[in-house]
Amino acid sequence: QLQVAESGGGLVHAGGSLRVSCVISTRRISSMNAVNWYRQVAGSGREFVAGFRWGGSTNIADSVKDRFTISRDNADTTVYLQMNNLRPEDTAVYYCNALWYEGDTQYEKWGQGTQVTVAS
Repeated sequence: QLQVAESGGGLVHAGGSLRVSCVISTRRISSMNAVNWYRQVAGSGREFVAGFRWGGSTNIADSVKDRFTISRDNADTTVYLQMNNLRPEDTAVYYCNALWYEGDTQYEKWGQGTQVTVAS
């Protein structure tokens, strides 16, 4: 069973930085496909922010490309979203989404989310 847990959210002032973490707990780390970060504002749908494919390639949404980066630790268990020069419009709940394969079938799991609040 794969578990996903986010951490690192909080309150920061505009222009500040924050790093959120997504810890993947699984005995099948070799079958991982990707870990993505999404964010959601109350009353809106989830918005893709950044993605890390297990082969090492990354994808960052145009809206945050100049300010956010995504990376993975050397143990392949944690994916980080580094957020710099934060703006009030970045305020949202940030969710981690893990994708993995079992045979030819892809599965996904969402974390519970971590709140990021940027004060002006």
